[in-house]
Amino acid sequence: MTNTVLLAEDDRAIRQALERALTLEGYRVTAVPDGIEALAAIHRERPDVVVLDVMMPGVDGLQVCRVLRAEGDRTPILMLTARVETADRIEGLDAGADDYVAKPFEVEEVFARLRALLRRAAPAEPAAPEDTAIDGVLEVADLHLDSSARRVWRGGTELELTRTEFDLLELLARNAGIVLDHATIYARIWGYDFGPGSKNLAVYIGYLRRKVDPEGRAPLIHTVRGVGYSLREE
Repeated sequence: MTNTVLLAEDDRAIRQALERALTLEGYRVTAVPDGIEALAAIHRERPDVVVLDVMMPGVDGLQVCRVLRAEGDRTPILMLTARVETADRIEGLDAGADDYVAKPFEVEEVFARLRALLRRAAPAEPAAPEDTAIDGVLEVADLHLDSSARRVWRGGTELELTRTEFDLLELLARNAGIVLDHATIYARIWGYDFGPGSKNLAVYIGYLRRKVDPEGRAPLIHTVRGVGYSLREE
């Protein structure tokens, strides 16, 4: 089945080039130049995945993202951003985006991130018989993660996570106490290793820590420098 993409980008050259590349890759693409048209197209067509430029005139990508999430729309969203600061990227995640790509970007990276988002948006397969989680619930200290419901609590307080944040935390929880290297995490979450220069994983880990390990609670997410990350009690 052909996946549908809603692409919102105000730069005509980038919009046309990306629309052409996505079409050649096998996607059915609706391309629009601003946030207002993006919302109208999404409400009309319900695409499988949305690609939003952050900086658009009028209603920008962040506003589109916030509107969709406020409506309860969980369509995967990939943000395109020329902003390179971590705080700017976190703003996109705060708005409800699932992933981001920094400009200038390689089109193959966009393809890889879209494939990962679509995989994670697909209906979950039944747990394998060897899965040790009871009723799909994983527990590490006072962290409780319900895989089937895609909900997570820390100390009785439910945490609001984006799709990518949940997938990352679930991967760490299923391998609690084990140090997962960067390449393994990239392969399992994004399906693609973006190389040693990428800050993508570090941004997500940092943002996830803000929610899972707030001030006053014993940290559960640990960094093993030069190797990767682990979820465990100290």
